[in-house]
Amino acid sequence: MKILHTSDWHLGQNFMGKSREEEHRAFFQWLIELINNKKIDVLIVAGDIFDTGTPPNYALELYYNFLKNINQSYCKNVVIVGGNHDSVATLKAPRELLKILDINVIASGEEDEESIIKIYKDKRLQGVVCAVPFLRDSVVRRSFGGLTSEQKERALNDGIKGYYENIYKRALDVVGGKDVPIIATGHLTTVGSKSSESEREIYIGNVLNISSDFLTKMFDYVALGHLHLNQKVGEGQVWYSGSPMPLSFSEADSKKMVNIVTFEGKKAAVERVEIPCFRELLVLKGDKKSIKKDLEQINDKSVWIEIYLKDDNPHATTQELFEYANGLGLSILAIKVDRKESPFFAEDLRVDTLDELKPIDVFMKRLEMDEIADDELKERLVSHFKVVLSEVEEQ
Repeated sequence: MKILHTSDWHLGQNFMGKSREEEHRAFFQWLIELINNKKIDVLIVAGDIFDTGTPPNYALELYYNFLKNINQSYCKNVVIVGGNHDSVATLKAPRELLKILDINVIASGEEDEESIIKIYKDKRLQGVVCAVPFLRDSVVRRSFGGLTSEQKERALNDGIKGYYENIYKRALDVVGGKDVPIIATGHLTTVGSKSSESEREIYIGNVLNISSDFLTKMFDYVALGHLHLNQKVGEGQVWYSGSPMPLSFSEADSKKMVNIVTFEGKKAAVERVEIPCFRELLVLKGDKKSIKKDLEQINDKSVWIEIYLKDDNPHATTQELFEYANGLGLSILAIKVDRKESPFFAEDLRVDTLDELKPIDVFMKRLEMDEIADDELKERLVSHFKVVLSEVEEQ
């Protein structure tokens, strides 16, 4: 049995005012070809199919067209789980229709969803997928009432661990002692994993004590989503596939991959397949003269550029560089003053756009403006804000 593990598509992402539609379309075409060439039996998408809970129409069209094409491919088993960016309602709406096409969508992990997916080939059981999505607070614990921040975090940890232990026990009953693998999915941050700037906190406190050791004691392969860098966590087969394209300039130099997992009995062999770069993100650093020289060397006009500028008069130079790049047919999406190189000009820094900030960043900046000296008060305010943020994002 061969599984292809991918995640964090973020369809509909607005990247500093730019659409990723062309890149996603090219990625889907490449993915279908890979599935057919490698004879993939099961496709697992580990969350964050969409970038927002209300994706634009073109993103929905891309999603449904891909599912139609995958149904006509070699792969006959598809497991899609929701991520923290996804709307449960959006994923659930076509669920019954997609089930007819052997496309299993698990949006929330609530009891009305069949989270244990049996994989058959030639009428023989090949494996079982415990399809665990991003587990919202309402699924793993009842209420925050009367609990301290530390107690809430502990309750969350216990709730998530209990969910995985329960679904594993159910999967054992389905397997019935057969020598077939039990695979789990998830959308969360595990202990020891590496993140990039484009992920946001998905749980209050962002302190989960879910380790790879806990998961590998139960499952033969764990297909995770949420972190955008392809990586193995711990000693067992716990993997993040990462996003198929860089979702921020901090990921510009990272190689994007999908995992192909081949099972012989319960033993998993993982092959990482590099995804072609459908649009380069380029970070340039230097003064005005060196930046202009670097811009002149760029042949690919589709590249998106971020600049860290070292300059005594950043405002005037910024406008000059935008106009210079435009004359070369290039797109600069952001120019920032290099803070490390030019601390004296901190007051002249270009203001960050909301596209570059997370809600918690904005809140922390507000606290700085208010000059709150009481550290304990500041900590309580941050904790309360994260509770409100978590509730809003869940809604």
